[in-house]
Amino acid sequence: MKLSFSVFKKIFYSLALLQALSSCGVSKSIKDFPDVSIYDASVSEKIQINDSTFTTKNNYFTKNKFGTYELYLEGDPYQLGLNAGLLTQDLFKIQEHALLGKVNELVPSKFKQYILRKFLAFYNRKMYLHVPEEYKAEILGLSKYASNKYDHIAENYLRVLYLHGAHDIGHAMQDLMLVGCSSFAAWGDKTEDGQLIIGRNFDFYAGDAFAKNKIISFVNPTQGHKFMSVTWAGMIGVVSGMNEHGLTVTINAGKSKIPWIAKTPISVLTREILQYASTIDEAIAIAKKRQVFVSESIFVGSAKDKKAITIEVSPKNFGVYEVANSNQLVCSNHFQSDAYAEDKNNIKHKAESHSQYRYERMEELLNTSEKLTVKGAVEILRNKEGLQDKAIGYGNEKALNQLLAHHGVVFKPEELLVWVSSNPYQLGAFVAYDLEEIFNETPSSDKKLYKPELTIEADDFQFTEVYKNYEQYRVLSKKLQEATRKDQHLSPKKLSEIQKLNPEYWKVYYLVGKYYYEKGYYTAALKAFETAITKEVTTIPDQENLEKYIKKLRRKLNI
Repeated sequence: MKLSFSVFKKIFYSLALLQALSSCGVSKSIKDFPDVSIYDASVSEKIQINDSTFTTKNNYFTKNKFGTYELYLEGDPYQLGLNAGLLTQDLFKIQEHALLGKVNELVPSKFKQYILRKFLAFYNRKMYLHVPEEYKAEILGLSKYASNKYDHIAENYLRVLYLHGAHDIGHAMQDLMLVGCSSFAAWGDKTEDGQLIIGRNFDFYAGDAFAKNKIISFVNPTQGHKFMSVTWAGMIGVVSGMNEHGLTVTINAGKSKIPWIAKTPISVLTREILQYASTIDEAIAIAKKRQVFVSESIFVGSAKDKKAITIEVSPKNFGVYEVANSNQLVCSNHFQSDAYAEDKNNIKHKAESHSQYRYERMEELLNTSEKLTVKGAVEILRNKEGLQDKAIGYGNEKALNQLLAHHGVVFKPEELLVWVSSNPYQLGAFVAYDLEEIFNETPSSDKKLYKPELTIEADDFQFTEVYKNYEQYRVLSKKLQEATRKDQHLSPKKLSEIQKLNPEYWKVYYLVGKYYYEKGYYTAALKAFETAITKEVTTIPDQENLEKYIKKLRRKLNI
């Protein structure tokens, strides 16, 4: 959606006033660059081993047979950034384009691009105060290999820094996101061997191109602990990861108000936890000292503590949730600690969103099996049905597997083992890695990083006709939305075809209803909306929206 000139005009005058009041703060932020004089600034030669494998000194980048990239880095902060940028440069540009490629299309005017740049500078004016210097040095090294194509947004270093807050903003703007991360843990009498097992789906969606190129990164820093994370080119933060002591972190969005100033990005906080904590208490201490700008559950598992907890952070509150008298922990997208018991945003989110539904589904699946195994955890992450195995349509956000996840991951911290999903979604093979083995021996091009014998095979669902229909539905549903937006014509046959591709999903009927409604075909629109409301509708606001359309159409049709 393009903003009107009048809106940009208001933003311009507002910014002019704000900058007059705080130009010093903005000026300081855009002129702040980390001091890297204490680090090694040399750049090693990039050596190409084959079409998909590159090395620089002791660093290594390759694409495994499952189509997932693997990256090994070591060195001081600046060297980590420089080598990551050098090795992943081509992928870095692809990922940046996937995130920012729409900007030129949405904001073609040079004047509006100028306003956008000013807005970002103002919005992020405090971020530099909340990111540790070592991470700013790493981002600076990385930014040397960023594309110059998006200088109108911000110069390379600032732009890469800002992008580390994109995840937070996406979580906060609930109406504009597709995020419904799910995490669970079991240990003691809840697992087959008594050891801690953690599973999580990271349902952050920024387009198919973005999700395609995930990286499994292994980092050996000069300070702190060695760690792995599932990430993407251009990202130094952590959304899912485990360190050499068997401490794991994953993040689940909570309900936030739209933030008006950026502080510590959640992924930077979790990176710090992973790099400098080895126990739950140490993780809590690090989380307490940082100021965040959105609400988030940080799911922490610990080999040393042999359990998992959630750290619940928000701009004005802090809580820790630990299960009592149980060896099982479940986390979706609402807070559970006493600190948020009276939080109105959290209470409303729990009541109206799909978070509680997924929470109950995880509990249901965990309780189906007395003893959880790694393979059982993978099966839960891949589950596409609703409560009591109800068919709720493919792509429904009430499902644990929404068929849009960036990745699924399973940790076994006490053995330093991790399994990461390969494309598509969580349906590809879950590839296993042994952190003890990887960090005790510098990787080389003639040795696989992953453990073939521990690989969990791909889900057969991706080879079915039903899956092909779902993928076709995704394509056609986008065309349907475009046709509605641009007042284009689609034949009744095509609309019927779209519905048949994903017949249990409420949204397909909603989209068809919207198309007919905008065309003035009220009888057909009413029929579509009435069908939609008989399905498993994702949220209370979605349900209320359907009811409004039905009521309005019945009045129009005198029914």
